[in-house]
Amino acid sequence: MKIFINDEAAAWYKDELALKEGDALRFFARYGGYSPIQSGFSLGVNNTDPENPAAQTEKMGISFFVEETDSWYFDGNDLHIEFNRKYNEPEFLYKK
Repeated sequence: MKIFINDEAAAWYKDELALKEGDALRFFARYGGYSPIQSGFSLGVNNTDPENPAAQTEKMGISFFVEETDSWYFDGNDLHIEFNRKYNEPEFLYKK
């Protein structure tokens, strides 16, 4: 799997979570919420360093990653994080 994040979404995370260059943001599977690919689960985020990343990308000096233990959630999809201007927040898209 791969992670793609556009500049607007990366800037939103950087501003909203007060991230600085060298920080890392993890996307992880959490119970509850809505997902088009995993019923009963959704993506959570937290500011922590990677241990065993299955996918990782860097934008604006921030490392965005998914740990190997959460790779099941993506079911072979890549994670695309884009900025939704209507809702003024990032949105997750899953593409094979």
